[in-house]
Amino acid sequence: MGGFFGVASKTDCVSDLFYGTDYHSHLGTRRGGMAVQKNGGFTRFIHDISNAQFRSKFEDDLHKMHGSSGVGVISDTEDQPLIIGSHLGHYALVTVGRIQNMEQLASEAFKKRTTHFSEMSDDVINPTELVATLINGEASFEAGISRVQEVIEGSCSLLLMTDGVIYAARDRLGRTPIAIGRRDGAFAATFETCALPNLGYETHKFLGPGEVVRLTPEACEVLKPAGDTMQICSFLWVYFGYPASSYEGINVEVARNRCGAALARADKYDVDVVAGVPDSGTGHAIGYATQAGKPYRRPFVKYTPTWPRSFMPTEQRVRDLVARMKLIPIRELVEGNRVLFCEDSIVRGTQLKDVIKRVFDCGAKEIHMRPACPPLIHGCKFINFSRSKSELDLAGRAAIRALEPDGDRHLAEYADCTSRRYANMVEHIRARLGLTTLQYQRLPDMVEAIGLPKDKLCTYCFDGAEP
Repeated sequence: MGGFFGVASKTDCVSDLFYGTDYHSHLGTRRGGMAVQKNGGFTRFIHDISNAQFRSKFEDDLHKMHGSSGVGVISDTEDQPLIIGSHLGHYALVTVGRIQNMEQLASEAFKKRTTHFSEMSDDVINPTELVATLINGEASFEAGISRVQEVIEGSCSLLLMTDGVIYAARDRLGRTPIAIGRRDGAFAATFETCALPNLGYETHKFLGPGEVVRLTPEACEVLKPAGDTMQICSFLWVYFGYPASSYEGINVEVARNRCGAALARADKYDVDVVAGVPDSGTGHAIGYATQAGKPYRRPFVKYTPTWPRSFMPTEQRVRDLVARMKLIPIRELVEGNRVLFCEDSIVRGTQLKDVIKRVFDCGAKEIHMRPACPPLIHGCKFINFSRSKSELDLAGRAAIRALEPDGDRHLAEYADCTSRRYANMVEHIRARLGLTTLQYQRLPDMVEAIGLPKDKLCTYCFDGAEP
């Protein structure tokens, strides 16, 4: 998915930019980039981070970077930031999101006969360059950013740095978050609020959907007020977000604890041990164990010194190897026990199936799985939360196709946790994974645990709902 961090400061901002951007490393796997501005000039570095941590790739660049304003990005797709020259002036641009109508917008740009795209990869236009083209077509940065928000289908949040100021713009429906941090002599814009406290910032405000602000070292000026309709991704609380972060004023770890408690209240099975599939299942498991009065244990520990996150490699074979090698079972906590695992979600289920087999091999009597969200039956078309190339890769959708070839005609029933088709789908997934029991979180319980009205949340991947 990706994340970004930007800062406008009275003093040199490079240290804040470096560490603030690094706090977004859990959101992207391919490219990292930073750009700073000083005396009207830009210094920029972009590195491949697919096989290395962000900090290790950029440490040698820091002494070459000086400036009081900067933007950084962790990208899951293309090279960023881009440095753009236009009639509006020179600027640096970073974006997060997914542009569904890229071909249409590019075609419209080509009709002007003066447009070209140079940042190509595998014959695909760099989405950030397309955004820059839309901005450059207007008479001001404010008008250009508004144009981006109006015409893009999907989502696009951005930071734009020029002449010592930073424009921060949240996508029109607020599918991804932006928070503003403040300290003496500096303002920062960040996807993750966990980037703020250790750098001495306090959360100043959360931008609303479609809101645009202009940051200087002294002020956060609202250029465009927030819209009324919001569709922030519910998966941020369930999986993507870092536990120390908050969105819309709601902390991720607190929401996960409530999710786990809701799973426990809906459960009828007795178990000996509650565990989380590390790391994002941990908060859910703590909430479950506390509510159920059962001991929380760690039957798997992660070896993190050398093994990266399992979704980082682009090849499924390598991802599976990483997932297996970094999780080390503790037989003494498993053998002879009925173990209940909380997991953030079941996307494809390929790695989870191996985890389950290994726990049984360690002598578990039973294994019960409790995902913290409903089955995924629609592929995300708004923020790129999964590497799955097809909806049929999703465990839920694959089960539907196996149960009935024309099951796609009944997706609403499969999303209804009270229907027979839903029960059949869950049973098919349970049997494929080799679980004793499988019980998903109900959508209303997940929404209640997050703490926002359902019409403020995007739940498209679970029930296909759109505003």
